[in-house]
Amino acid sequence: MARTKRKVNPILPVAAPAEKPKRVYQAGGYVRLSVEDSGKPGADTIINQRELIQSYIDSQPDMQVYDLYCDNGRTGTNFDRPEFERLMEDVRAGKVDCIVVKDLSRFGRNYRETGNYLERIFPLLDVRFIAVNDNFDTLTAERSQDGYIVPLKNIINEVYSKDISRKLLPVFAAKQRNGEFIGNWAIYGYQKCADDYHRIEPDPEIAPVIREIFQWRLSGISYQNIARKLNERNIPSPGRYHYLKGNSKSERYANAIWNVCSVKNILSSEVYLGHMVQGRKRSGLSEGRKTCRVPKSEWIIVRNTHEPLVDEETFQAVQRMAEDAKSTYHAREGKYDGLGATPNILRKLVYCADCKRPLVRYKNVNSSIGRRYYVYICQTHSNDLASCPKKYFHETKLIELLWDTLQQEIALAGDLDKLVRQYSTSAKAAGREAAVKREIAAARQALSRAEMLYDSLYQNYADKLMSEREYTEMKRQYRSDMERAQARLDELEQRQKDERQQTMENPWLTACGQFREEQALTADMAHALIERVEIDAENHVSITLRYRDEYNALLRLLAAEGEAVSA
Repeated sequence: MARTKRKVNPILPVAAPAEKPKRVYQAGGYVRLSVEDSGKPGADTIINQRELIQSYIDSQPDMQVYDLYCDNGRTGTNFDRPEFERLMEDVRAGKVDCIVVKDLSRFGRNYRETGNYLERIFPLLDVRFIAVNDNFDTLTAERSQDGYIVPLKNIINEVYSKDISRKLLPVFAAKQRNGEFIGNWAIYGYQKCADDYHRIEPDPEIAPVIREIFQWRLSGISYQNIARKLNERNIPSPGRYHYLKGNSKSERYANAIWNVCSVKNILSSEVYLGHMVQGRKRSGLSEGRKTCRVPKSEWIIVRNTHEPLVDEETFQAVQRMAEDAKSTYHAREGKYDGLGATPNILRKLVYCADCKRPLVRYKNVNSSIGRRYYVYICQTHSNDLASCPKKYFHETKLIELLWDTLQQEIALAGDLDKLVRQYSTSAKAAGREAAVKREIAAARQALSRAEMLYDSLYQNYADKLMSEREYTEMKRQYRSDMERAQARLDELEQRQKDERQQTMENPWLTACGQFREEQALTADMAHALIERVEIDAENHVSITLRYRDEYNALLRLLAAEGEAVSA
């Protein structure tokens, strides 16, 4: 019998594993300059920081610049900074995954908050952090059980910052008493003198506007109408003007418009009389306190330090008008108390559908029939008629509409609650719950056994029942068994929790259930069940309810289990 030829499978060369592509970081360069450093000769300038960071990123093959973020004139003792917030928004959006600063003091001088970002927030967001001059890079830095050695340097930075504050405060106070200007930029209508930054002079572009505002008020035009006239003429408000000039970097001032408050501030400021007014706020950095406002009696006012924009007679006449208006307001304040008042139960819930700003609850009184009522109006429209369509919606009508909507929501929750109870008592649900409980019990038993074996291991080694090698190997194995058992237990308990939150403990059902007996809309009900209300120029009302995800998850669960669900 002839032998069959064996088939030999040829040995194919093993392909080399593909090289993992190298990660390229999207770097955000962060630059900060404090008020104390700003403008000093030889100071750590914004330009120098930008150039250093740009040069560093350009020299790194594994990163490229996404954007540069600059907080000019912002303290490092807290993180309430507009450009830093913009940087973090880009980080959370996945646009930036590497932050580069000149050194740790530019990032922050508060060691607790800085340490929190480096030790917790950035690792959680998978963000690399580099302080160039400190030779610190979280990608390569050694990290002990207690974290990086960075917090020690941040403590030094914070102490340094407070020490600087203590030393500078007396210097600034002396300058203020001498009538020298020490602010970042001059008040609206003035500018710093080119040859001496401690003196101010009229801004030729804005000074005529200030004079016109005083004349308008003197002629009897209201604050509201002055704001409207300024907006209609497209004259930039103080905030927007400083933003356009580059003094302020905060985006919230980019489109700021005139309002009653900004007009009142100008009409009450003695700076326009030629007097230097400073010390209206007191810094508490050196004592560990926040900056606070100072009573007017404690302001530092030095007379006749610069050219006035209004004369004394005009200024005092405007102040008398303000006092008369205040006296009239207080005199009328209790006049209609007999008509009663209702609380604002929809506070911070009602918005303009066009400008997205909160609508203002405005009180109206019809004295002829003795009736008080409230309406919602758009403050943006009031300040500038062309900037946003008019809104005028009666509160009673809105409350009726919301009450009807929430009654339907609560009734629907009641119907679905019955279906949930039926499902929860079904054999299928009970079987599923019992199965999860059994798995949880088994996982706990496995964890307990692994812990027991791990605890007894050293005694066996001490009794010379095993070698050191066996002890080390089994210790590693039991620790791994414990970690797997704990992970499995956590997974099962989370599954059990999720199942209950989808059914009997569903947050939507719970929230609606607590208002089943209410006979009218209340503040608690409105804020518990309503996310947002928007009203447009046609008086169309859009209501966004809370717990939409939980509600939809419940519908999907009941539909998947074959229950009859009708929404």
